[in-house]
Amino acid sequence: MSDESPSSASAADSSPASVRYSPLHSIHEQLGAAFTDFAGWMMPVRYSSDLAEHHAVRTAAGIFDISHMAEIHVRGADAGAYLDFALAGKLSGIALAQAKYSLLLNEAGGIIDDLVTYRLADDHFLVVANAGNRFAAATALAERAKGFDVTVTDESDDYALIAVQGPVSRAILEATAGLSDFATPLDELKYYRETAATFNGTDLIIGRTGYTGEDGFELYIQVDAAAALWAALTVAGSPLGLVPAGLACRDTLRLEAGMPLYGHELSLSTFPVQAGLGRVVALSKEGDFVGRTAIEAGPDAGARVLVGLSAEGRRAGRADYPLFHGDKEVGVITSGALSPTLGHPIAMAYVDPDVSEVGTELHIDVRGSRIAASVVSLPFYKREA
Repeated sequence: MSDESPSSASAADSSPASVRYSPLHSIHEQLGAAFTDFAGWMMPVRYSSDLAEHHAVRTAAGIFDISHMAEIHVRGADAGAYLDFALAGKLSGIALAQAKYSLLLNEAGGIIDDLVTYRLADDHFLVVANAGNRFAAATALAERAKGFDVTVTDESDDYALIAVQGPVSRAILEATAGLSDFATPLDELKYYRETAATFNGTDLIIGRTGYTGEDGFELYIQVDAAAALWAALTVAGSPLGLVPAGLACRDTLRLEAGMPLYGHELSLSTFPVQAGLGRVVALSKEGDFVGRTAIEAGPDAGARVLVGLSAEGRRAGRADYPLFHGDKEVGVITSGALSPTLGHPIAMAYVDPDVSEVGTELHIDVRGSRIAASVVSLPFYKREA
């Protein structure tokens, strides 16, 4: 699942005209955050520096406000079968308390959104969508419920969402005062699983999920309890190196981890297989699903595919910079940055299939200058188990 970077705009949906504020906005102001308006929300982009926050997540932990994300509940006897039809994956097959990454496709096989779905009960799922795609996703899911014994409700306004990401994230949650009643102890909670818990008597959902490439947790809680939870996590985490982290460093973290971002690597004109997400589409599942016919036909011959790029020096290619092989333009960068962890420029890009092999040398056009870059395997960074 990809929450939007500060510079991205959703290709699948337009945001409401008025700017929205997180229930934690006053806390961010007190912390001296810089803000940016994207996806219709005014959210913290950084508190100290992008580099310091990035390194804190890689070495200790960062706490993020991602309350702009959308939470859509699916309840009913047909919930599993309905999601098998509505989404590209086989959601009926996941276990209780399991989470699954999936795609919401249109009939043409394009990607409306990428999202994470949690199975909270046999007949109850929580679908988490990107902020900029909230209304497109909620509308599509509601329309696809016809003929199924399900109710689909967008409950995004009821939730705040806090992410704690980094190597010491579990220790922080375990030390947080008021956080208790775990249905599954955190030391037993596997990656892409969730557990119910309480915070000072308020129910919450904790997913061992994230968008940084590190171990971490995402905590879904009622809006009116969010500020107290943020404060308690901060008190517990400060001795362990926890820092508030903005969405700018979240973008470099996810890029290093090779995670796609909607509006950059994913769009309505992108087939999953082009983005390296062909495995996410469960063509083996029984019955129809929205987009199946188009997915089975596949993209046009010669359609560009997503690759990783690595370069030397300090000048990084950015989104929309063209790529060349000799004198021929063969692709375009979708996301790029000077990697804080690796110390050299990295990027993701769509390129012609005949130049997509690992080791192929291409050139990035950076404002008229050509910079050599090599095709590499994704991800750029992978944490030690």
